[in-house]
Amino acid sequence: MTLLDEVISAYGGRDRWEQLTSITIHQNIGGTLWARKGVEGVLDGATVEIEPGHQRTWHRPLPTAGLRSSYSPELVRIETDDDAVTVIEELPSPRESFAGHTAVTPWTTLQLAYFAGFAMWTYLSEPYSLTLPGVHTEELGPWREDGHTWRRLGIQFPDSIATQSAEQTVYIDADGLIQRRDYTAELLGSSLTAHYSAGHQEFDGIVVATRRAAYRRGSDNAIVSGSEPLVTIDIDNVVVK
Repeated sequence: MTLLDEVISAYGGRDRWEQLTSITIHQNIGGTLWARKGVEGVLDGATVEIEPGHQRTWHRPLPTAGLRSSYSPELVRIETDDDAVTVIEELPSPRESFAGHTAVTPWTTLQLAYFAGFAMWTYLSEPYSLTLPGVHTEELGPWREDGHTWRRLGIQFPDSIATQSAEQTVYIDADGLIQRRDYTAELLGSSLTAHYSAGHQEFDGIVVATRRAAYRRGSDNAIVSGSEPLVTIDIDNVVVK
């Protein structure tokens, strides 16, 4: 059994994940990122829905009551959250709109919807997304941190999957649960980031991390001393279908 097989099994198994059509959660978020981007509080308290196998995400409400975002890698929209689904505004090829951005460049609502869309899809589809076509994984050497020894899995995502960066690394504990994910935040000035997950709980046959926090990391792979979290995400009201 490969390390990836162990991880998939710990999160409920491939068969269970392939039965899913959606995962919906309620989130409370914090961190320093949102104020720097001029969107502080916009996503706090939102409901997030993803389709694990299809890179689709919806945030409700966004930006205001009665509206929602609709995310796919090629197109983000703000639309009415009703049966009519009237498009208010949209942004095709959204990643291209971040060209030239630094860590403090403000975001539009559609850019926020894109960033939050791929980020939450990445987190909530974890680790099933690592089995999708074109994703390559390789076990790396172990990592020791705060008295823990974690196995590591290097990931190479294809261009067809929108995420923080093509190359990422996940850190896995003795139970097969992902404790940390490293990536280069390409849309935040290529900031090196360590993203921690905790509070893993089972919901209708799959496991979801209910607490997350992302920090700047240095070239030595350690968290930058004294740094505040860029993003925190607390999850509840998880519904699996």
